[in-house]
Amino acid sequence: MTRQYAVLTLGVISVSFAAIFIRLADAPPLVIAAYRLCIASIILAPVAWTRSRQELRRLARRDVMLAVASGAFLALHFALWVSSLSYTSVATSVVLVTITPIFVAVASYLLFRERLTRQIIAGIIVCLAGAVLIGYGNWQICSESLFGGVLALLGALAVAGYLLIGRRLRQEMSLLSYAFLVYGSAAIMLLVAVLVRGYPVFGYSGDTYLMLVLLAVVPQLMGHMSLVWALRFVSATLVTIAVLGEPVGATILAFLILDEAPTWSEIVGGVLILAGIFVAFRRGGTAAIER
Repeated sequence: MTRQYAVLTLGVISVSFAAIFIRLADAPPLVIAAYRLCIASIILAPVAWTRSRQELRRLARRDVMLAVASGAFLALHFALWVSSLSYTSVATSVVLVTITPIFVAVASYLLFRERLTRQIIAGIIVCLAGAVLIGYGNWQICSESLFGGVLALLGALAVAGYLLIGRRLRQEMSLLSYAFLVYGSAAIMLLVAVLVRGYPVFGYSGDTYLMLVLLAVVPQLMGHMSLVWALRFVSATLVTIAVLGEPVGATILAFLILDEAPTWSEIVGGVLILAGIFVAFRRGGTAAIER
């Protein structure tokens, strides 16, 4: 079990670097998101084709379409969340996007009539209090900071759609096939969005390209794959709670690397949100790991 916990810890540390690499990349948010998924997809492609070629060929058309829909939600998530970091702090952005499990719980109740326990309802209320406090603090700073917080929340909502579809697909599809189809379709959609908006695809600095590669390799492949691998050996609840370490890690890294100290409203609001998620999912939950 020590190995499983070590991999889980590696995954949390890896995804904590995502916001830092994004901030250090001097490129438009859509370009950053597109490069992240394009590079990850290019790395995955030969592995998936070698190990999962037969499975990919046997997939029903409906499953492929669902994977594309999941990719659309993932593309929207990254477009919104990466954009949020241009308007608000790392602490606000990462804490608010972590609220995804709450959105998944509510959507599961509305769509699938899954039961909302008193524990989950209490967690939702605590999370909302934290989100309101962070929003108030950002509004006090400036309207742009508040807008960034809204983008992060919308990014959390988008990844909830990705997770709900993924829950259905992963019952019948291997992780490698699923990641290849979803990451690949999301990458294509983001690349098309970049071209439509007229952003340059090339011509960035060497430091920016380095950050884009690190973003694809560290949080996207190392981080996400480690967390999903850990799901085979530990409960989804444990992974959900472990991922709550990401906002803490990202905030510490932002302070050390970007000299970005959190405000009192971010600290208190963030603690409330993380506590609310912990309360809601300490005995059952859905992992939210797409950062």
